[in-house]
Amino acid sequence: MRATAVPADGNRIRLSVEVDESEVDDALDATFRRLAQQVRVPGFRPGHVPRQVLEARFGGAEALRRQAISDVLPDLYAQAVVDTDVDPIAAPEIDLTSGEEGGPLTFDAVVEVRPTVAIPGYAGLVVTVPRPEVSDEDVDAQVDRLREQSGELVAADRPGVDGDYVTVDIHGRRSGADDLDVEDFLYEVGSDSALPGLDEQLRGAKPGDILEFTTSVPGTEGVSDAEVRVLVKDVKCKILPEATDEWAAEASEFETLDELRDDVRSRLAQVRKVQAQLALRERTLNAVVELVEDDPPQALVEAEVRERLHDLGHRLESRRITVEQFLAASGRDEASLLEEIRAESAQAVRADLALRALADAEHVEVDDQELEEAISDMAEELSTSAAELQRRLEHAGRLSAVRSDRRKAKALAWLIEHVALVDEGGNPVTRDELGVEVSGERPDGGRGSSEVKVEEETVGAEEPS
Repeated sequence: MRATAVPADGNRIRLSVEVDESEVDDALDATFRRLAQQVRVPGFRPGHVPRQVLEARFGGAEALRRQAISDVLPDLYAQAVVDTDVDPIAAPEIDLTSGEEGGPLTFDAVVEVRPTVAIPGYAGLVVTVPRPEVSDEDVDAQVDRLREQSGELVAADRPGVDGDYVTVDIHGRRSGADDLDVEDFLYEVGSDSALPGLDEQLRGAKPGDILEFTTSVPGTEGVSDAEVRVLVKDVKCKILPEATDEWAAEASEFETLDELRDDVRSRLAQVRKVQAQLALRERTLNAVVELVEDDPPQALVEAEVRERLHDLGHRLESRRITVEQFLAASGRDEASLLEEIRAESAQAVRADLALRALADAEHVEVDDQELEEAISDMAEELSTSAAELQRRLEHAGRLSAVRSDRRKAKALAWLIEHVALVDEGGNPVTRDELGVEVSGERPDGGRGSSEVKVEEETVGAEEPS
């Protein structure tokens, strides 16, 4: 078989394929053997139907040949794609040009391919990241949270304010629903964690006050109005312990307040570094994606939408949640969810194309050893052996997807190492300040429609018998 590829109109490639007559004869023999096993002809055992009888049953030798060509065309097209190094993103339009009745077979296949996008100016990108600094005020706030845990509630000699704790009885009536009856309910004023409007009523309230108001509350049949009556039994404020060495020794594993504050500062610094690293990664990817001016191909976007919907359905099913329940809990309808997924899919495709373009521009490649390492990492995550995963990937034709995924990861890592970094004030930030480690990581959000759950689907798939 011989195949050539030439540009066609738009973002498409025309593959011209010529198949020797001997290869067509092999396909014809394979089709005959398959049909001879499947077709039941009176007087003949399966697999022993004479060729002439089978041809007559299917309308003649030409009809059997057409069936053989139809059987082998998908494999011939797939081989032509490999031989010409074409990257199709949609189903091809195939036109048989000769060989339907005899002789060599020739056909054309016109297919949309993954475009190569331009990312002008990627070498001069500037990314703004938060500087991972910890102020005394940040440490004070964390220490105050610890003091809150040791706080003591005491009766307040004033009306309730935000932060106070009140003990209340709540009684309410809803039309078409069960009544509300809660007694001795301890509630923090200003937390906005109970009935709508309750905080407004409790601000300024004193023990013995009876508060009556109307509010809207959700129920099994939607939102309904409720007439609410609240009895305020007491008002307490929280008294925090003084931040001393004695308190620090009781509330933590440290003997002094200074030791506790040093530990808090160290932990906060680590958190801030992680946050800065995540911001660097996300903002670098977004910056290179913004350089892509062309709209992503709809074929890729739709493939990504289908994949994300499949993932969502799988996750919901594993948690025994219906789509309707998920939509109700998230406050969205089906149309808004689909619109959100489509927008995310378009962005993911842009990221995929941008990282591929970056890898091409910087000549980023993945050798066989790196591919083996990627498969080994995936196998460990999936609790299987590297050899078994590689076998399944080869069987599914997904090794190229794994290599592409790792190639994009290397491209993003390269870009993270080369973008200029500044803080919110425009002042330079060094990578040492962020504690950045970027080598060998995968790109977040950089998976396009061709890299679709390679690991999970391939490992979970059953091989055909």
